[in-house]
Amino acid sequence: MAAPGDELVFAPLGGVGEIGMNLGLYGLGTERRREWIAVDIGVAFAGDELPGVDLILPDIRYLVEERRNLLAVVLTHAHEDHFGALLDLWPQLRVPVYATAFTAALFDAKRRGEPGAVEVPINIVPLGGRITLGPFDIEFVSMAHSIPESNGLIIRTRHGTVLHTGDWKIDPTPIIGPPTDEAKLRALGDEGCLALLGDSTNAVRDGRSPSETDVAKVLAELIRNAPGRVGVTTFASNVARVRAVAEAAAACGREVVLVGRAMERVAQVARETGYLDDIGEFRSLDTYGYLPPDKVVALCTGSQGEPRAALARIAEDQHPLVTFSRGDRVIFSSRAIPGNEKAVTKIINGLVSQGVEVITDRTHMVHVSGHPRRAELEEMISWVRPQILIPVHGEPLHMAEHAGLARRAGVGKVLTCRNGDLVKLAPDGPAIIDEVPAGRLYKDGALLIDAAERTVPDRRRLGFAGIVSLALAMTARGELVGEPEITVTGIPEKDADGVRIADTALEAVLDALDSMPRPRRRDPDAVAEAVRRALRSAIGSVWRKKPMCHVHVLTV
Repeated sequence: MAAPGDELVFAPLGGVGEIGMNLGLYGLGTERRREWIAVDIGVAFAGDELPGVDLILPDIRYLVEERRNLLAVVLTHAHEDHFGALLDLWPQLRVPVYATAFTAALFDAKRRGEPGAVEVPINIVPLGGRITLGPFDIEFVSMAHSIPESNGLIIRTRHGTVLHTGDWKIDPTPIIGPPTDEAKLRALGDEGCLALLGDSTNAVRDGRSPSETDVAKVLAELIRNAPGRVGVTTFASNVARVRAVAEAAAACGREVVLVGRAMERVAQVARETGYLDDIGEFRSLDTYGYLPPDKVVALCTGSQGEPRAALARIAEDQHPLVTFSRGDRVIFSSRAIPGNEKAVTKIINGLVSQGVEVITDRTHMVHVSGHPRRAELEEMISWVRPQILIPVHGEPLHMAEHAGLARRAGVGKVLTCRNGDLVKLAPDGPAIIDEVPAGRLYKDGALLIDAAERTVPDRRRLGFAGIVSLALAMTARGELVGEPEITVTGIPEKDADGVRIADTALEAVLDALDSMPRPRRRDPDAVAEAVRRALRSAIGSVWRKKPMCHVHVLTV
């Protein structure tokens, strides 16, 4: 018997109402004392709206407060949006981590590539394995996805059983690893499923996601009939796609050269964990230039337009060892993540300008999603037959479509929530009963900064209107010593009449000082404020933009 007030709750700190940064908490106990498990701890990728920011991480201050009650972090798979924040955030938690072998190996390879990174011990769970964490009995269930060893979690508790799907699709021929475990999921439905918390990414798309095998057939034909060099770019973590390219290359006597550190790292981990056992060794990068054009396939990083990745450098003719030329073919075996379209288009245009034939999923089936479309979502519901369905892993539109589909499929209780909501699943759920602290951190170089800090807004402002820096020296009697030093950055040199804007600014400073009563000129703070206002006004009058102004007053 559960104690009075004993509840099973769910609290997302990331990944709900957005794609990326997945972090979900499951809690069991009373309001005063709950035991928690965390499922995944991922990142999101920053766009142009966050200048200088490398990654977005979930704010885990609530988890840090609850650290004594946090039993473990359980990872569903090794995509960055599910495990990418572990390295940066685990030192604040220092709790056990559980994952299957490929995820653990890829994380360790990533950790070894980060100078000074802490060692994070990971407990290996076999595929389909089962672990007990306090009051939680957790069974891993294999799910087809675009990376090896993606897992759903069957979480059994005294209040009922929850299925946390992770990322998945129904692919009967996934090339690598087992298909989604229909038998285990049907058995869960027979046993009784309290709640399904499921991937909503493709809930707006009808039908079913095609199979990886369909992509492999198209890639094989495109590589076989290519007249010159072939480049293929895809997500490095998509080992099934890497394998398909390698098999297609071998079938027509081509050698595969890996181009990009991420591709090399994933391929090494895939070999270590047995997913490339019967694939010949890849050739080193320095052999590329010596292989005949019709005997090479370059497997490149950079499918999302990353400016420092291999394909971007090749498109700009800046790569030291790899080039493409007229008659060569580059295949984008990927789809641009929303927000990356401009960067990807820039690379495609660079390649086309070099005379390269570029093939994308617009004309050929060279990519399929790793997420379920509507027919697959309906099938999962029919297998599991949950009492409750809560859409996660999607933007509001995706989640709303998933919720509507679930209602039409006969799920009795459907609830949509947001990051930071505390959702009671049982007893008498679902219901949003409270909020927990949730937010975002930005990885900015080597530092983690709170999204509420002024750092990024100040950068946006600098990018829009530049900065003026002014230094001047005043005596204790309020007299100017020498001429002020002014520096303008990111501001046009001359106004519409050809007058230097720096000269206009300096004249405004001197006028502002002359107009100040002598007693106020003895106050450095008053001088700084008057000068700052004069600078902004003078530049704004000729430019129609007001820059940031930094004024330093030295009393001598």
